[in-house]
Parts: sequence; structure tokens; C-alpha cells
Amino acid sequence: MTAEHPIGLVLGSAVAPERVQGAAATAEACGFDEIWLAEDYFFTGGISGASLVLGATSNITVGLGVVSAVARHPALLAMEIATLTRIYEDRLIAGIGLGVPAWVRQMGLHPRSPLSALRECVTATKSLLRGETVNVLGEVFSFDDVTLVYPEAGRPTPVRMGVIGPKMLQLSGEIADGSVLSVSASHEYVRWAKARIDEGRARGGRADRHPITVFAIYAVDDDGDAARASARAKLAFYRQNGSNGLTDVYDISDELNALVKQGGYETVLEKMPDRWVEDLTIAGTPEECAAKISAYYAAGADSVALFPVATDRIDEIVRLTADRVLPRL
Repeated sequence: MTAEHPIGLVLGSAVAPERVQGAAATAEACGFDEIWLAEDYFFTGGISGASLVLGATSNITVGLGVVSAVARHPALLAMEIATLTRIYEDRLIAGIGLGVPAWVRQMGLHPRSPLSALRECVTATKSLLRGETVNVLGEVFSFDDVTLVYPEAGRPTPVRMGVIGPKMLQLSGEIADGSVLSVSASHEYVRWAKARIDEGRARGGRADRHPITVFAIYAVDDDGDAARASARAKLAFYRQNGSNGLTDVYDISDELNALVKQGGYETVLEKMPDRWVEDLTIAGTPEECAAKISAYYAAGADSVALFPVATDRIDEIVRLTADRVLPRL
């Protein structure tokens, strides 16, 4: 791929920890540009996963994407990021979000004001990485004369935000160095999100680049129907928690919530329209997948990170993608 349109691979989450390093090495050898370590709760740790991938590869960009702003105090998060970047200079992207609200609530960590939590976490993390001393009594986080002993030493680590709703996207445009859009984003949503981000950039007087990465559920097979069937199950898993900004823009929130209320995951899996899979995932034959990836770029994405469904065949999927999908982009 080219620097203009990087292609990424999402590891972590449903990929077992013991498979992560091998898959990362294969992805780098096959020409992928980025590897992202998702931290879906309660699967695989994002920071430990990023450390494994950085150690198993040589040059590929590694995205920590995304970790929850409320699962670790920002001082601890900044310390972890700085530790990695001092060893693996200029290779890490740090992605911070709230986390899936249902999972965050399971830990009793859902903040009264998610917007304040993200603003305080991102701004403090960036300050600490630069070696600044932070003294803040915030609405969510407090810092009493906190300074990192070992701040980042190279170029500033990009801190991006993984967000969904309009106010969060505007905040990302204002204070972050890029945005990460969640799985099940439609092309309409990507265009809409970019507009909200640009509103925030104008508010913050930002003129620098603001890359947008789209995570996409991914299934590729010579049998396109088989690929779509496997992507359908993963889409139902992520949509069983109900509506959010992604589904609002795609205009399916009422229909989705009715399915969730009727029977949760099983009902969503069984009764969701085929067009949801067609529009909200990258699934099909190699030719179809390449066309869908290109459509995300056309909608405004700067990079697309493929979130493979067939995690038990991750190396095979990476090679198939490199051989038969990437050359079509």
C-alpha cells in the first residue's frame, strides 16, 4: 500500500494472545502498513498486546486502539505509552476512547460525564508524554504535581480518539491527533463523522493533519456467501448492545433496538436484514472486499483496519488478503 491509503490489521480482542505475535510478523512480511491492538473487554490487553507486537516486528506502525480512558488513570496510561515509545521510537499510535458502555459499566467505571473523562484523559496524557508537570483537580481525574520520570524521547506520539457520537467526534477534532471509527461504520457514517471532526478542528483552530482510521469487520472467501455469513455473527455480537451514533446515522436504531429487546444476540443474528451485513462490514470475495475497502477511502477514511472474523485461521487470512485483496486497491 501507499502512505496515502494505509491498510491495517486489527489483532487482540478475539485473537488469542498466543497467536498475536505470529500474525503480526506475517502481516508485516505481507506488506500491511499498520497493526492495531483492540482492547475489547474482557479479551486481550491492549498495552501488553502492543508490546508483544512491537517486539515481534521491525518497522510496521502499531496502534493501541483503543484503550478506555477510565480503565487506567491517565498518569498510568501515559507512563505505559512512554515506556513503549522510548524503546520503539516513532512506531506507536495511542488510541483512547471510553470503551463499550456496557462493558465499562460491568466494572463500575462509567463516568457521569464521558465527555469530561475523555477531555481530561487525552489532554493530561499528551502533557505528561511531553514531560510537563500536571496539577489538575478535574471533574473525573486529579493530578497532584505529577511528572513522568521517563517521558517520551522522540517525536510526539500521536494520540487519537476512538469515539462515536457527535460531541465526542467534535472533541476529537479539537484536541486529538486523529480519530478511530468503530466497527459497523457505514460509508454515510464516515462522511458524517468527518464533518463533525472538522467542526471540532475549526473550534480548536487546528490546521494539522487529522487521520481517520475505520475499523471494519472482515471476512474474505472465494465463497462470498460464506464470508458474509461469518461476518453476520460478528456484527450481531457488536450490535447486541443496541443503538448508538453509528446506527443513528445509518437509520436503523429503532429496528435494532426492537430486535435486541425481542431476544438479544440470537434475534439480532437471525433477523437482521442482509443489507446490514452488506453495508456495515467488509465481507465477500477478494474482489468484493477490495471494492468495499476502496469505498471507505472514497467516503473519507485515511486508513482502513481489517478486523478478521476467522481468528483461528488468522495467518491464512492475512496471506490471502495480501495476495488477492491488497493488489486490487
